[in-house]
Amino acid sequence: MLNRHEIFEKNSIVLLVGVLIVVAIGGLVELVPNFYLKSTIEKVDGMRPYTPLELAGRNIYVREGCYTCHSQMIRTLRDEVERYGHYSLAAESMYDHPFQWGSKRSGPDLARVGGKYSDDWHRAHLVNPRDVVPASIMPGYPFLAKTRLDIRQIAADLKTNALVGVPYDEAMIEAAVADLKAQADPENDGVDGLLERYPGANVRDFDGDPKMVTELDALIAYLQMLGTLVDFSTFDAKADVNIR
Repeated sequence: MLNRHEIFEKNSIVLLVGVLIVVAIGGLVELVPNFYLKSTIEKVDGMRPYTPLELAGRNIYVREGCYTCHSQMIRTLRDEVERYGHYSLAAESMYDHPFQWGSKRSGPDLARVGGKYSDDWHRAHLVNPRDVVPASIMPGYPFLAKTRLDIRQIAADLKTNALVGVPYDEAMIEAAVADLKAQADPENDGVDGLLERYPGANVRDFDGDPKMVTELDALIAYLQMLGTLVDFSTFDAKADVNIR
């Protein structure tokens, strides 16, 4: 009875075949059920696509490599939840292409940074991080406040995201430039239309410079919405699961 495994220990080919069979069975057990599920992402009230300004800010976030030092995924571990807030939901990344979970944390997780600090704090932090966090090793990005946001491709950005499943409709794509400008200017006549298409969007001059929409406007708009779309005081994980 105890010697039945000897055939695997003495014959490398048999061992290799046995390993392949075990791995194949394990893979099938993991993968096959997914083909029978309508969705693997829970349905969560409040989730919406990024506004054009937020999407532009996300593009800048990716361009500057912010994801290499900041994650956007709070694990279910107690210390993470106590420090950063409710653990991340799959639905919160459903419109990210690619997702920004990150792989390391030289700085804190940003999944719930929205509303945690004021726009003034973000402006100071992005221009010179050590003005607000003396021990920070993050480089400054003062040029963002001086660089006019390039909005020529924003409609194309929405259209491209729509191709991979983000629910931007034709009206959203056509109004992309107008919505971007309206979000950074509360006096803009297009604010009502913006809020109809993107409920709950923050509308204000994010960078403190009303003369133009800058890259700093876009990046702060993106940071200020992270983790704010889901109302966790009413969220019920069991009730909102839509996996069948």
